[in-house]
Amino acid sequence: MTWGDDTGSLPVLPGLSGMPAGRAGWLAFVTCSPLTAPGQLTRAAWQVIEEADIIGYSGAVAEHATAIAAEGVMLAPDSFDTLRGRRRGSLVWMCTPAEADDLAPRESGAMVIVGSQAPLGGGVVELVEVVDRLRSPGGCPWDAEQTHESLAPYAAEEAFELAEAIEGGDRGDIADELGDVLLQVVFHARVAQEHAEPFDIDDVAARIVTKLRRRHPHVFADVHAPTAAHVEANWEAIKAAEKPERTGVFDGIPAGLPPLERTAKVVSRLRRAGRADEVRAAIDDLGAQPGSPQALLATAVTLALAGEEPASALRHELAALEQRLT
Repeated sequence: MTWGDDTGSLPVLPGLSGMPAGRAGWLAFVTCSPLTAPGQLTRAAWQVIEEADIIGYSGAVAEHATAIAAEGVMLAPDSFDTLRGRRRGSLVWMCTPAEADDLAPRESGAMVIVGSQAPLGGGVVELVEVVDRLRSPGGCPWDAEQTHESLAPYAAEEAFELAEAIEGGDRGDIADELGDVLLQVVFHARVAQEHAEPFDIDDVAARIVTKLRRRHPHVFADVHAPTAAHVEANWEAIKAAEKPERTGVFDGIPAGLPPLERTAKVVSRLRRAGRADEVRAAIDDLGAQPGSPQALLATAVTLALAGEEPASALRHELAALEQRLT
């Protein structure tokens, strides 16, 4: 049973308020995130701490324990197993959510109280710390040798795997692949810290935040854009002002895009420029014969004009063929 949340919305825990010290035999795990300010716990957590006969803590939440001790709360330095073995009254064990997930199921009737939760994005902070340790002296030899150039192929590979997971629709797979993509961003930012012209993950985040605010004046300023079409038009106008050197319709399309993805990008640019009819006419002029490269291009362009992703469509059909022939 879990009580409390990061807003401290529970005023009273059933069965605990007013329980005489030394006579209540309950056990409660108070979960504390190492990523939150030490000692800032929910009301539900403070309630059980004040009611408990014994309060112990794991090393992973020692900073929270120190902050609580500073408030006059007596803490037991022993391990959970030691305190559990000699418990006669009520026991609170402060630990991380992961530790509570491991311990609580073994204890019949134990409660889990949310003491503090990591803020949204707290996991990214932990990832930054993990990558820093891997990259630093005493970490992983392979990670220490990597450069932007050596990592570049992995970024492309992970992006394609993410696209495949999205097409598959499995939420767990999508989350896994997003993590792999995020790792590439954090890893490159860590490598960049050692460059002659360094930047770090905060610089990366600051740049994209600035760009998003600048390109969404209808949200962060007073521009009126009531529809998605207005937003897209504003976006293109802002991009053009930011990059005046891009005068051609195809400027800025990455040269390394695979052919089908590049086809979709080219068609998208031409369609936004009001040249869809020109594209159709050019495809008709190809006189593509079945099985020819021109026919492949014509099919990809036709799909792109219809708003579909040629690469995604082909992957779907190829997967069906593989399944049929397995």
